Amino acid sequence: MKNDLIVKDNILVNASYNLEVTEQRLILLSIIRARETGQGITSDSKLEIHASDYATRFNVTREAAYSALKNAVHNLFERKFSFKDNHADTDKEIVVKSRWVSRIAYVDDLAILEVTFAPDVVPLITRLEKHFTSYQLKQVAQLTSKYAIRLYELLISWKSTGRTPIIDIADFRSKLGLEINEYQKMINFKNRVLEPAIQQINELTDIVVKYEQFKSGRSISGFQFSFKHKEELVQVHNNDNNNIFYSTSKLTDAQRHMFAHKLSELPEMGKYSHGTESYQQFAVRIAEMLQDPEQLKEFYPYLKKVGYMASTKKDIING
Repeated sequence: MKNDLIVKDNILVNASYNLEVTEQRLILLSIIRARETGQGITSDSKLEIHASDYATRFNVTREAAYSALKNAVHNLFERKFSFKDNHADTDKEIVVKSRWVSRIAYVDDLAILEVTFAPDVVPLITRLEKHFTSYQLKQVAQLTSKYAIRLYELLISWKSTGRTPIIDIADFRSKLGLEINEYQKMINFKNRVLEPAIQQINELTDIVVKYEQFKSGRSISGFQFSFKHKEELVQVHNNDNNNIFYSTSKLTDAQRHMFAHKLSELPEMGKYSHGTESYQQFAVRIAEMLQDPEQLKEFYPYLKKVGYMASTKKDIING
């Protein structure tokens, strides 16, 4: 996957759509194939996706790859998305609705999917002289949550700052492809969509992300995300002996949850509580925060207080 670069116009990155994991993967492979032509594509271009490529790039069985390509003939053809653009004559913002593909066919004997992008999609993967987002396919290849793939793309479009603006909750849900009646309660949205997506991103991609929530009255009105690349070294100071510990890793899941439970009961941690949450809810949120190297650094004095012992090796932090 050395040259498997995904490049999308930011209009497409910020579009609203609901694609299953296999469908998102096929769109990404089609974008790669379009780039590999070296001559650009048109709305008549046929792009070939091989089952063997799908199996190799996403580490699935040949049978799973065959199934993904076969099912795409109907499912992907029916998928639609919407995006905001400027009207050519008036320059006013308009909402455009489009299919992803105008033609799709599966060649059974060859295990090949032929894809032709819809006219509105072509410029969004070829018109890249202004605002675009790029990343390596390998960063999302292991993600199995469709929301994790979408969230990663939305985040990486802000890689120059490492922080998104505050995203309105309705707009965020739309970008993730959620229907109005899906996961309406915030606790369900967090437990089934947001937090599993963040967990996968933190474990399987090149970034570590955390989020803040903003309220309008008593209701959550939006989220802001910040993230760092894992190769950035984090310094954690040991105040007792002035040693500096460096880490590019993180606590194991078992360590995170064990220490999060202990931290939730510390009076000093009260400033991080949302006030209305139980100790158990607070512990779950602390466990999430401990996935972020910056939070690990910030919580280090409290971790020591509840029994965390840092390694004396300069490049490792453990418990």
